[in-house]
Amino acid sequence: MYVPSAGGAGDGGAETKLPVLVYFHGGGFIIGSFASPEFHTVCLRLAAELPAVVLSADYRLAPEHRLPAAVEDADTLLSWLGGQTDPWLADAADLGRVFVSGDSAGANMAHHAAARAGAASGRRLRLAGCVLLWPYFGGERRTASEAACPGDVFLTLPLYNQMWRLALPAGATRDHPAANPFGPEAAAGGPGGPAPGELPAMLVAAGDRDMLIDRVREYVARVQAAAAGNNNRRVDLVEFPGAGHGFAIFEPDGEAAGELVRVLRRFVHGGDGAASPAPRSV
Repeated sequence: MYVPSAGGAGDGGAETKLPVLVYFHGGGFIIGSFASPEFHTVCLRLAAELPAVVLSADYRLAPEHRLPAAVEDADTLLSWLGGQTDPWLADAADLGRVFVSGDSAGANMAHHAAARAGAASGRRLRLAGCVLLWPYFGGERRTASEAACPGDVFLTLPLYNQMWRLALPAGATRDHPAANPFGPEAAAGGPGGPAPGELPAMLVAAGDRDMLIDRVREYVARVQAAAAGNNNRRVDLVEFPGAGHGFAIFEPDGEAAGELVRVLRRFVHGGDGAASPAPRSV
């Protein structure tokens, strides 16, 4: 749990309680931890500069615990958060403004957790929004950006294929709803394949050199279509030119990472900045 000191960036310390950002780390569902230095650094910055109370959560990893174990852990966390009245959290956090977020595989988890929370009856926690950073989705059909992926980037096609083989249930393909939430195997309203209309306001951010950028665009188009005519729910995609998968993790001091934090601040605290033109990156 990351709580900024009084007078954190963004509001001059005027708020007595801050919004909550639940954060799930990336790693293809097979590696990583909330204690990993790169994720720790990101959460420190988000808490200080948004500002927000950041809850960084661990979850079970594959192949020892294959999907949907990670998504079930996300559900458990949100259920726990919805019932919290303990002063150590309630005194600092505005539980009426909870955002679920994550990067890469953690963004996949944030999608599923948000959709399942929206579909559940009697849920005590109402999400204010969902933040997906370079989300990690899959599918058997290759997109153009996947097929054109160069071999000198962090996330390559062979690595992507291997991580899904290790993470998905034995015998499942990348069209399993955990990987492809709106694909041919996803049943609308069912576990893993909820209707996009059940999602809250959403901000999606990705680099245009990410191998998964075409899949990200398809995902956003699907959710935007479901949100059409709903003035209470915004769905924004911000692309960072020249940036690859995980750019703010691997270059936390870069120009693109700084602009991403500013976009997130506007989304969490209000304003129209998330819909502004895509920023430049170094």
